[in-house]
Amino acid sequence: MSAPRSLPWPLVALFTAGYLAPYLLPTTVGRLDTGLPLSVTQAGAIGSALLLTSAAAGFLLASRVERIGARTLARLGLALAFLGYGGAALTGVVPAVVAGALIGGFGSGTVTAVAASGIAGQQDPHRVTTFGLLGVSALAGALYLTIPHLGPGHGQPLAAIALTALAAWPLTGRLSGPAAPTRTHVERRRLPHLRAGLLLAAAMPCWSLAQNALWGVSGRIGLDQAHLTEVTVGAVFAVALGAGLLGVVGAGALGPRLGRAVPIGVGTALIAGCIALSASATDLASFAGGEIAWNVVYPVVLSYVIGLAASLDPRGRWAVFVGSAASLGTAAGPLAGSMLAAWAGFPVMGEVLAVGLLAVAVPMTVVALRAGGQTVSVVEIQLDTPVVPAQPAYDTAYPNSYASTSAM
Repeated sequence: MSAPRSLPWPLVALFTAGYLAPYLLPTTVGRLDTGLPLSVTQAGAIGSALLLTSAAAGFLLASRVERIGARTLARLGLALAFLGYGGAALTGVVPAVVAGALIGGFGSGTVTAVAASGIAGQQDPHRVTTFGLLGVSALAGALYLTIPHLGPGHGQPLAAIALTALAAWPLTGRLSGPAAPTRTHVERRRLPHLRAGLLLAAAMPCWSLAQNALWGVSGRIGLDQAHLTEVTVGAVFAVALGAGLLGVVGAGALGPRLGRAVPIGVGTALIAGCIALSASATDLASFAGGEIAWNVVYPVVLSYVIGLAASLDPRGRWAVFVGSAASLGTAAGPLAGSMLAAWAGFPVMGEVLAVGLLAVAVPMTVVALRAGGQTVSVVEIQLDTPVVPAQPAYDTAYPNSYASTSAM
C-alpha cells in the first residue's frame, strides 16, 4: 500500500473561497434590502444574479481548466472576486453594487471550477471535499457571529468574501500551469457516463434551488415569522453551521462504507423534512431546530453528490458541470423563495420545496446506484499516436502534496 498523501491545501482554500458567497447569501441579501434603497425582491434578484454569473463561469470553463492552467484561472478568479466584492462593499450606488456583485460572482465560479476540477483528480475526492466543506462552514459560522456586531450596511459580508479571496491567493503558486502540448493528431476526450452525468446535472438545479430558496429567506423567517433579533438569527446560523461541521466530519469518517445511494437518497428525504420544519417556525426552538438539523444533513449529502460527480470523470468535467448546474438552482433560489413566500407564506413555501426535493431524490439515487461505483477512462486516443502523460494538479516541486490527474 502506498503512503497516504498529504491534503491538497490549495484546492481546499479555493473550495472555501469559491463557496463562501453562497454560504453568506442570507446575510448578504438581507443587508442589501436594509442598507440600500431596494425591495426584498430586488435584493433577492441581485443575489440570484450573483450566483447566476458564478454558474456561467463554471459552464464556460469546465473543459478549459487543464488547457488554460489551474494556476492562471485560480488567480484570475480570485482577482475578480476581490475586486468585484470589494468594490461593491465600498460603494452605496446601486448600479455599482450590482456590477461588483456580478464580477465577484464570476470570480467565485471560476475559483470553484478550478477547485472542482482539481478535486476530481485526487485519489480520494470525497476526503478533499469534506475538508473543503469544513473550511467554508467554519469560516461562514465565524462570520455569522461577527458581522452583526460590525454595524449595519451591506458592505461587511461582501468585504469578508473579498478578503477570503485575497487570503487564498498565496496558495495558488502550487497549482499547475497550462497542460503541455501533445503530439497527437486526433485526441478524443469524450465525456464518460453521458446519460448518468446528464441525469445528475439535470437533477441538481432542482435540488439546489430547494436548499437555497430556504437559505435565501431564512433570515426573514427568523426575523419576521419567529420574531427574533438579527443577533439571535446570526447566532442560530452560526450554531447551525457549527453543527454542519459535525455532519461533514461524520461523512468523512464514514467515507464510502454506505456507498453513495443511501446518503444521497435518504439524506435528501431528511432535508425535505428539515426545510418544512424551518419554514413553519414561529419561535426560537422550531426555527433553530429546523435550521440546525438541515445544516447537519445538507453538507453530508452535498459531499457525496460532489464525490459522485467526480467519480464520473477524473478529469473533473462532470464535477464542474454538475457544480455549475447546482449553481443555477442556487441562483434561482433566493428569488424563488421570495416569490413563493410572498405568494403563499413561508409554511406553504416549505411544503412545496419539500415535495420537490422528494421527487428529485429519485433520479439522483438511481445515478448513485448505477454509476457511483464504476471506473472511468480519462482519455481515449488513437492507438497509432504517442501517449503524453497528463500534467499533475500541482507542480512537481511538491511531490507529496498532490495526486496526479492522469489515469491510475
